[in-house]
Amino acid sequence: MAESSKSDRAAAAAKIAAQPSGYKVCEGCDSIIGSGAALCPNCHSYRFDPTPDRVIRQAGILGSREQTSVTADDLG
Repeated sequence: MAESSKSDRAAAAAKIAAQPSGYKVCEGCDSIIGSGAALCPNCHSYRFDPTPDRVIRQAGILGSREQTSVTADDLG
């Protein structure tokens, strides 16, 4: 993984962890999405965990590892 990509993911995770109320974790694929979304853009699930502790924990996990999921940007 490129070092800049790793630092970008860590920076995004820090931003999310600083304001967890603006996000929620998809229970289908563990992606973090904005709190206003009705469906996950990655797996189309509609079940989420909006608790701040879960968002912060998941941001730490995702920010410390390489991206493994396929997103809409990858398909375009």
